[in-house]
Amino acid sequence: MGPRTGGRRAAILGAAARLFAAHGYRGVTIDDLGRAVGTTGPALYRHFPGKEALLGAVLVDISERLAERGRALVSGADDPREALTALLRGHIAFALDEPDLITVHDRELGNLTVEDRRRVRRLQRGYVEEWVGVLAGLRPDTPAPTLRASVHAAFGLLNSTPHSRGPLSRESMADLLLRMGAAALLADDV
Repeated sequence: MGPRTGGRRAAILGAAARLFAAHGYRGVTIDDLGRAVGTTGPALYRHFPGKEALLGAVLVDISERLAERGRALVSGADDPREALTALLRGHIAFALDEPDLITVHDRELGNLTVEDRRRVRRLQRGYVEEWVGVLAGLRPDTPAPTLRASVHAAFGLLNSTPHSRGPLSRESMADLLLRMGAAALLADDV
């Protein structure tokens, strides 16, 4: 896939995320998706076999990106505290910059094919385990199930930004989420 094709695919995925977040998967037609990227609906079939495949691509793509970014942030950190801060900052940037994807995931996961849903879940488990591994280094006496529950709870906090940001600037919200996320994940240490 060349740069032009990759850019076109990214534009289609972005437009699909925006439309699915605004109108729901069932409220968006292939023609709506085509118009959003300056083409016809049927032209999208050159990139995706249908709307269901496009939804799958949207959610698999973000799951892959988060998993890859999580691994890179952890491997690039000097210690668990630095890794946790990097993971928090990375996830906060995702939540603030791509809120449509959070909305689409929350509402539309059930509309994925079984295969795409399994793939998304597998990628998400790997991403969660990156966080759990980092927390285990910071809270070695805490059982893994508790750490895992802590990570999921922190994601609930961080992923609430499409609904809670309000009038705060991006920087103010990022700082607030960083403090709150660290406090939540290190609750036994506070």
